[in-house]
Amino acid sequence: MGLNRKQAEVLIRQLSVLVVDDNAFMRKLVRGMLANLGVKTIFEAADGIAALEMIRAVTPDVVILDWEMPLLSGPELVRIVRSPGVFPMPDIPIILLTAHGERWRIVQSMKLGVNEALCKPVSAQALYDRLISILLKPRKIVRIGDYYGPEPRRPKSRTKPQPAR
Repeated sequence: MGLNRKQAEVLIRQLSVLVVDDNAFMRKLVRGMLANLGVKTIFEAADGIAALEMIRAVTPDVVILDWEMPLLSGPELVRIVRSPGVFPMPDIPIILLTAHGERWRIVQSMKLGVNEALCKPVSAQALYDRLISILLKPRKIVRIGDYYGPEPRRPKSRTKPQPAR
């Protein structure tokens, strides 16, 4: 589906986003990027417990979530949110924003049901691209065994080099 810049800008302006990070400077930085992208409604939470309350209270369209937080970590928050029947908004799109870009963490976050992942330091363009991906190419929410979240993407096939003869 092709979307022109104007249409994308309208969609972005209509979003409400919750930024969850225990670092006040990082929340301010992400808030500034979102505002520069055109997002008008931005909420903040300094920890996972406050984030759960905020999600219930303001029902944001997207959550941008830090991995490492006291009280309730990013992974723990995702597990709670992705619990249909327990949590009221189990389908909410979640973008993981982490300073820990190790592959195993990204894979774990996807297995928990995160929609997108970004590594700090993040650029406004990367954040914009993830928001547009969530808006324009939403993956349907599925239940596969214990997993509940966006339909997993197909892994990109890696061709193995053939040994020389």
